[in-house]
Amino acid sequence: MTRQQLALLGVAGGIGLIVPLVALWPGASMVADTAPTPRRPVAVGQVPEVAAAYTRPLFAPAESAATAPADAPALLGIAGRLNRDAVALVRLSDGGSRSLSVGESVDGWRLESLAIDAAFFTRGRERVRVAMQDESPPE
Repeated sequence: MTRQQLALLGVAGGIGLIVPLVALWPGASMVADTAPTPRRPVAVGQVPEVAAAYTRPLFAPAESAATAPADAPALLGIAGRLNRDAVALVRLSDGGSRSLSVGESVDGWRLESLAIDAAFFTRGRERVRVAMQDESPPE
């Protein structure tokens, strides 16, 4: 070590010893003896009733099938594992039915994706969600 480095080390050590002694010296107070200034409470506007939170619906309502165009395929069912090998059973415009995999088209509508209870079709820039129909099985 050089002479300059030793001098700096000695000064740093001296400061390291003096600071705790000054802080712990009896009668030395680092805290101001003045009382803190009183603070005003935060102004709160009108608080809404808690019951109002319980009356609001938790989830947004599902899109109704009424928003789907009349020529969109009707979803009869979904079979298989979603995001793997699921297929949609759809009713065609001529009354027949057919199964579609994601990416296939029918009557100009392309099946884009499947959800647990709906299918998403596109035609050009138009995108529509077709929910599964609520039909009872034939007896």
